[in-house]
Amino acid sequence: MLINLYEEVKEFLLNKLNKQYELQEDNLESSDIEREINNIKTILSSDMKSHFFINFIENLTDKDFIQLRIEIEKHFDVKMEEGIIIKGEEQQKRDTTWWSNKTKLEQEKSNNNYYWNRLKKYHEKSLPPEVIKTIDEDTDMVMDNIGNPNLEEFDIYGMVVGHVQSGKTANYSSLLCKAADAGYRFIVVIAGDKNNLRDQTQERINEAFLGKNTSKLVGVGLIDSKKDKLPISLTTIEKDFNARDADKNSQGTNFDNINTPILLVIKKNTSTLTSVISWIKNQYKNKIYKHSMLVIDDESDYASINTKEQEDPTTINKKIRALLGLFHKSSYVAYTATPYANIFIDHEVEETKNIYLDNKNKESDIAKDLFPRDFIYALDAPTNYFGARKIFIEDTEKYIINIKYDDLKILPTNHKKDDDLTTLPESLYEAINLYILNIAIRYLRKQKNKHNSMLIHISRFSDMHSKIAFLVNSHLQIVKADIKSYGKLANAKNQSFIIQKFYDLFLEKLSFIEFEWENVLSQLVDIIDTVVVREEHQKSKLRIEYRKDITSNIIAIGGMSLARGFTLEGLSVSYFIRSTIFYDTLMQMGRWFGYRTGYEDLCKIYMPLEVENYFRQIIEATEELMLDFKEIAKEKKTPLDFGLAVKQHPDSLLQVTAKNKRKNTQVLPHKMNLNGVLKETVRFSKDQKVHAQNLSVLVDLVNGLDSKLSDNKSPFIFREIERETIEKFLNDFIIYKRSVIDNLMPIKFIQEYVKNIDTKWDIVLYSGKQQEIAIGSIITQAQLRNNPNDKGDYIELARRKASSGTPELILLDKDLQKEINAKDFQKGEKSKYIRQRLKNPVLMLHILDIPEFCKTLPAFGVCFPDNGLGHSQTVEYIINSVYIKELEEQMRYEEEYDD
Repeated sequence: MLINLYEEVKEFLLNKLNKQYELQEDNLESSDIEREINNIKTILSSDMKSHFFINFIENLTDKDFIQLRIEIEKHFDVKMEEGIIIKGEEQQKRDTTWWSNKTKLEQEKSNNNYYWNRLKKYHEKSLPPEVIKTIDEDTDMVMDNIGNPNLEEFDIYGMVVGHVQSGKTANYSSLLCKAADAGYRFIVVIAGDKNNLRDQTQERINEAFLGKNTSKLVGVGLIDSKKDKLPISLTTIEKDFNARDADKNSQGTNFDNINTPILLVIKKNTSTLTSVISWIKNQYKNKIYKHSMLVIDDESDYASINTKEQEDPTTINKKIRALLGLFHKSSYVAYTATPYANIFIDHEVEETKNIYLDNKNKESDIAKDLFPRDFIYALDAPTNYFGARKIFIEDTEKYIINIKYDDLKILPTNHKKDDDLTTLPESLYEAINLYILNIAIRYLRKQKNKHNSMLIHISRFSDMHSKIAFLVNSHLQIVKADIKSYGKLANAKNQSFIIQKFYDLFLEKLSFIEFEWENVLSQLVDIIDTVVVREEHQKSKLRIEYRKDITSNIIAIGGMSLARGFTLEGLSVSYFIRSTIFYDTLMQMGRWFGYRTGYEDLCKIYMPLEVENYFRQIIEATEELMLDFKEIAKEKKTPLDFGLAVKQHPDSLLQVTAKNKRKNTQVLPHKMNLNGVLKETVRFSKDQKVHAQNLSVLVDLVNGLDSKLSDNKSPFIFREIERETIEKFLNDFIIYKRSVIDNLMPIKFIQEYVKNIDTKWDIVLYSGKQQEIAIGSIITQAQLRNNPNDKGDYIELARRKASSGTPELILLDKDLQKEINAKDFQKGEKSKYIRQRLKNPVLMLHILDIPEFCKTLPAFGVCFPDNGLGHSQTVEYIINSVYIKELEEQMRYEEEYDD
């Protein structure tokens, strides 16, 4: 990568300040930073500049130094909490301090932690010191929980859960370095199923572990490159594993005659895994007893999961298990950001004999299925992580731009690969223009040596990607011609309609930035020719490539090839229309998560409101599960307990059913845990007769509760109500069901709960400030709910919520309410804390005022107490053939892609 003076000075300062930070016991004051910046100013203004900063003619301005100080202060302010672990029953009996309390310390004394020490120094060039410290602690914990290579036998199955694009590669690179230091001789990294992801993973591991790319030193190799420590890599950036190349590269070496590790970075592909297994079996006729193998399964929720009956495991799942079965000492660590699929693995599958790998070759052993029975380790994310909560919950309006319904009609989500496409949505043209403006702004911010990317993900088909690319390129050529022709003129806006549109967009979306329009336009003229369009799919000839010596400004068009694991460098604008019923797949499509140092304020995601809501639902469900994870860890429960929590979570119904459906089940009994859950009606038919009937149901309920009213003031609370009253209300109230599989209110399970769980209920009628409504002796008022989402034949409440705040708090006594309001809770913990203190389940009644739709719209929610682990109430309901048929149709649609 071409380095400018600003970046060179920044690296120089970070190197000096990192040493100070360590010497001052992880502490750095603003005065320390200011002092070093002043020292740099002295150097740059003297003859010493040519000694420290060779070949740089330019100088830094006062604005540059202000920006430099801000960036460095932010760098040292980044914090990252240590992760949390859940251990299996057998794991809790093992020695899980073998690495951190013994081996690591012994090797540090003899200076033998070569690979990790080298990587740690490399990390210091880019990662904040607190992040490096936490990576060290996290990977020590994982090391403690995989097998000790000095033992005679082990088979360990674990999982590390991170956030999408949060640095899992940095974590497992650190893990494999420590594993190599500990004595693991065979390390296999199973990357994604696409060449681009495997190649990118190989490149990063070359930098973090190998230290070379073919004959050229890279990454850690530029820090230290001892020949006797050089691992043998049987794969390269250009080539995946094949046995012939492996024999050539290994030059007769094997596990018995070398002291350095053998590394493979392979594609998650049937033929590749078969080749690896055959190559090992050719070298060792029997099971390998002496040497230890570590398998790191990246994006493990994809393709590694067995979705068939155990007598016929899916091929890739079977191959991974067969590979593990070749070693007497093996550790399997799955890395994922979406653990849903891994939790659905059958934990009861034991080692199986005589499983066929294919029609010809019989395997003698196949290891247990890949359920993480020994440990699950949940990583935290650094405070500078640009993640799902920030984008979809905290700062939605800042980052999300909703694509209008008319634009969605140009290329509907259910389009076919041979459909015509003659134009693009107007919002896509706007997104392209915004991206080009972002490049200019980043250049002005001294980030001209950083790559820039835009993502366009609106189709499942490679043929359609080519049509989109043609239209994007056509637009780009017009933009380039106008900016080059008129951009340097004093009255450029008046001369060019295109430049006028750029100016209007600048005022609308970027008025907050620190540069004047004239500066931005001048920079546009300089950079416009560097913007290129690239398709990324199986048929594309010019693939996405981020070189070290050239800055790339790419508009990336693709589908699944860009949807999982692959990092788009410097991604600032995304245009995304795809959707899916699967949580794991949808979250992995979010390439916009990650780290956006110096340009986070420029990031925008164009997507339909419906897709935004899906993301929000997934995030909230995941956060609830992570609260369960913390509780399970605190009570020393096992991965099986967490698996159960995932399977029985209300928002996992679709995920569990879909996974099970792949095992050809026609009718599915499903258990749902309603412990600590709040579910509300948020979708409503446009049939006003339905609302009138529902209002009558609500009024009849409240009229019958007069004697149970605790206090005749809003909100109106009725305590200790018989469950038969609740059952009648739920049976009579008409809930809008958009489709069987996409029903946010699991009414059938709630009805089963009411029918089978013998408990009293509380009811609350909430009140607002709109129209007064008399119900018997009660005068309530409608609650205003603005900006509903018009979905054609129904409406959906904004943010999919009927209530606001923490509506269940009102059920607790006044002193406890005051105590709770005074507490400082982390995300999601306040609601859990309140629900742990509820005596009864609660029926929450609302009458909503939706302007221009309905002044008295009845809605309800149901909130269940959180009784803690081991005391939850689960209900079972049989998923019928109608649900399964609709699910099959949706899954067929999703599996139809060729990119």
